[in-house]
Amino acid sequence: MGSFFKYFTFSIFVAFFAIIFQAYFESGQLQDVTLVLSDLVKLEKFERKAVPRIVVGYGSCSDLILRAVDFLNYSESYKDFQKRNENDDEINNFEDFMKSFLYYFHKGAAAERYTPNKEVFLNLVQLAKKHSSSRWELGGNAPIMATRLLFEKTEVLLAATMSDKQKTHLINGIDIVDFKPTEDFVDDIHLILEYKTGDVFGEHTAPRANRYILHSDENNPMLKSLDLLDVNSFKPNLFIVSGLHMMDSYPFKDPAIRSQRLERAKEQMTSADKNTLIHFEMASYVELELINDITKYILPYTDSIGCNEQEINNLMNVLEYGRVSIVADSNPRVASTLDEMRTVFKILNKNYFENRDKDPNLRMLSRIHIHTLAFQLILNVKDSKWKRIKNAVAKSSLMAHSHVCQTYYVNPESAMLIFDGSFATTADPNETEDIRPKRIEANKSKPGASCWKETIYVGSNPVDVKICIAPVLVCKEAKKTVGAGDNISAVGVATQI
Repeated sequence: MGSFFKYFTFSIFVAFFAIIFQAYFESGQLQDVTLVLSDLVKLEKFERKAVPRIVVGYGSCSDLILRAVDFLNYSESYKDFQKRNENDDEINNFEDFMKSFLYYFHKGAAAERYTPNKEVFLNLVQLAKKHSSSRWELGGNAPIMATRLLFEKTEVLLAATMSDKQKTHLINGIDIVDFKPTEDFVDDIHLILEYKTGDVFGEHTAPRANRYILHSDENNPMLKSLDLLDVNSFKPNLFIVSGLHMMDSYPFKDPAIRSQRLERAKEQMTSADKNTLIHFEMASYVELELINDITKYILPYTDSIGCNEQEINNLMNVLEYGRVSIVADSNPRVASTLDEMRTVFKILNKNYFENRDKDPNLRMLSRIHIHTLAFQLILNVKDSKWKRIKNAVAKSSLMAHSHVCQTYYVNPESAMLIFDGSFATTADPNETEDIRPKRIEANKSKPGASCWKETIYVGSNPVDVKICIAPVLVCKEAKKTVGAGDNISAVGVATQI
């Protein structure tokens, strides 16, 4: 009885200590979040002398959004979903779809996939429409970015083909290219399956909040709005190119059509005034041939790229090793992300330095924006046209929280920090000729953003850059993940022009 009493007393003590420790930890975390928030709010404020004009292309869709674990039913027949080969992202039937969804769900990785099976897709859409948690929203990279850009007090021209009904969902103030839909025109639909951190599906638990998108588009893969757009007539300060991933895995009747459309996009980009900056928004790609075409037709004529942790890793693997990276760490280390960013910067700009005399339309990649769950990271080339890098990284961080939590004001109690502000600048143990600090420590009194300078060698060409990073106030209870990257990138790039 005495030993039991001692054990019981000890158990109570341990439980009590755990409660006290948890309360102490949460109190410290809340204080850290409040300090970061206060500094980010100060940093996001800036003034412009003129209103920027921005063109955004291409495409649009109707998003049908619902919570994945409430909609889908788990089956043991899908348990071998991790046995993947190069064709596993071909979704030809319902089982392919379920295995694809499970793969990305258990990794917590964003994905967007095409299915040629119209029957499977439309059946899923019909079931989703009847589900109590489903809702319709205006979708597509270009319309979402255009909407955010208007809120950022810019003038916007959107290149998208829409039905008259879908146009009514555009907010007032966005100009749109002149498209007159035929009677049989139907808006493309994207099925958005969202999940939260900790959502359980069968034996699997989502490590972070994210979304899986399934589509069977007919309009967007053809870049139909491209032919309706005259970039220079709008006299933009910035031209944003997005939506090209809708071509991924699409069965063109003639394989040459895709490269012809990308060639046409290149012509549109190279015809833009030299003073017009060009930003390319990356997305989820699995088809190596398409990414290779984008590195040929699009990236050499781009000033800036925006991407998440999956997309920068995929682009680096294609550029350096010639292979697609299906999925990457959904919560990567800062050092690893910096290394990937530098690799992409070097490879793309190597082409610029080697061929700029042969092709006067080539542009130096002078900006990279990477958005992750834990942090925002922006690189700018010194003396480029990009301004206010510290403001941009701060605004991007606040936008990440606001969008995912679906709130304008940030409540510190609804946020947490994953990134602590202290990190190595590289995970590579080998010495390089690049010049950079070995480690960055955040200013404890001003923890909203940290910036530093580096010299990156592109071949024998030294390029001076400035890099800024800001911690994200991660939303504890995710309410919306789809469109987060578009809103974040739009805020970041709009702040810098």
